[in-house]
Amino acid sequence: MEIFDAHTHLNDTPFRGKEEVYLQRAADLHVTKMACVGQDLEYNKRALDLAKKFDNVYAIVGYCPDVAKDYCQEWEDLLVEQLKEPKVVALGEIGLDYYWDESPRDLQKEIFRRQIEIAHDLKLPVNIHTRDAFKDCYEILKTSNLEYGAVLHSYNGGPKWTKKFLTLDNVTFSFSGVASFTKAVDVHASVKLVPLDRLVIETDAPYLTPKPYRGKQNEPAYVYYVAKAISELKGVSLEEVAEATYKNTVTAYGIK
Repeated sequence: MEIFDAHTHLNDTPFRGKEEVYLQRAADLHVTKMACVGQDLEYNKRALDLAKKFDNVYAIVGYCPDVAKDYCQEWEDLLVEQLKEPKVVALGEIGLDYYWDESPRDLQKEIFRRQIEIAHDLKLPVNIHTRDAFKDCYEILKTSNLEYGAVLHSYNGGPKWTKKFLTLDNVTFSFSGVASFTKAVDVHASVKLVPLDRLVIETDAPYLTPKPYRGKQNEPAYVYYVAKAISELKGVSLEEVAEATYKNTVTAYGIK
């Protein structure tokens, strides 16, 4: 059995200098590959460095909505060059965040659209962060060219939005440890709605730790428990979830 963590932050502070330890802990729970996701200048560079250092780590680079207010041509030029690196599999995490509202919403939408255009030009999928912004995110995706796909990172929408996003071609749903939370009934319903061939799993480590380790720091190994939660919700075996989500992640990110 092999499991792919479709979205993790091995580039974040808690893991620094101990990446090999966490990679081994992941391997012990059948997690053989992971996508390390950037969000700004520093985290993009660290994601790239880790992808170059470790064979089973891939990089995703882009600018998250929090830093949209600082986006400039210099950043865009650097991003375009970074996206051409061989271990980069998507542009992200990008999108909209109306919970923290660190950048003006109109600017968030503008930079979101611009990065989708860049990804399309470079024939790459996008990895999407959306918080308290489903309506605007859906409208932007519906009117964008998603020829190379989009992954909805840590998807936590309820059935209403899930049905809408399912109508968009090339959109994949990525479920995190939230799927294991007892009270996350909307997410449970969405897991059941999304066909297994349009679903991937992630940790978003060091955040969103799944049961049975909720309340502690998350890590890539714990995507095993996300797979377990998905298997229980969908009534299929853990091995079937692992095999399907591994294949789906490879497909979504165009990994050869």
